[in-house]
Amino acid sequence: MAFTIAVSGKGGTGKTTLTGMLINYLAKNGKKPILAVDADANANLNEVLGVEVHQTIGDAREQMKKDVPVGMTKDVWFEMQVQQAVIEEKDYDLIVMGRPEGPGCYCAANSLARRYIDVLTDNYKYVVIDNEAGMEHLSRLTTQNVDLLFVVSDPTVRGIRTAGRILEVVKELGLNIKDLALIVNRVQGEFDPKMAALVEEIGLKLAGVLPADETIAAFDLEGKPTIQLPDDIPAVKKANEIFETWIP
Repeated sequence: MAFTIAVSGKGGTGKTTLTGMLINYLAKNGKKPILAVDADANANLNEVLGVEVHQTIGDAREQMKKDVPVGMTKDVWFEMQVQQAVIEEKDYDLIVMGRPEGPGCYCAANSLARRYIDVLTDNYKYVVIDNEAGMEHLSRLTTQNVDLLFVVSDPTVRGIRTAGRILEVVKELGLNIKDLALIVNRVQGEFDPKMAALVEEIGLKLAGVLPADETIAAFDLEGKPTIQLPDDIPAVKKANEIFETWIP
């Protein structure tokens, strides 16, 4: 069974960039095969990884309402669409969930999506999910247990309190998440002791702190895939230390 890692956090915290670092770490350390799942409605993990997306699970779900060929069962058709949506790269595969269910959602398609995503993930040693902050998308579209959830925050009171609310949502949804830890990103200088005290007060485990890094900012500004970040820059070195500690 795959070891499943989800990454969550509010927009602008560097969540997807960190997910790219995580995929790169797993690949370079021989922790393969890897399935990367972009489960954020604002899907852009492919940009971090530098790959093109041709189809999403959301696309297939919408097509299923009207485009299943005569003589083909919905089960067979949808399984074929899921397989076609997988983007195969050298070190990992990527699948994009796409838009969540909207008005008039189709329960049969959603049920099939859950079934075939679960079947798909059984083929991998590691599954990495770039998830939206609220976690509802993960709850709706997969039934896989999550072994480790990294919540990413900026070094502000508002950001850390938002991370605390993600913890509350996890509990409210009853998601089976075995371990949850906070990563505070883009810290200038030393991490403020008041912020550390707030993390403890909220009840979050602090996995680590990543420094603000000019190289990452330059990659973002130029639109370069951040999976190509050098291993020797401060933020990547610290991220890899965190991954080595938390991921078997």
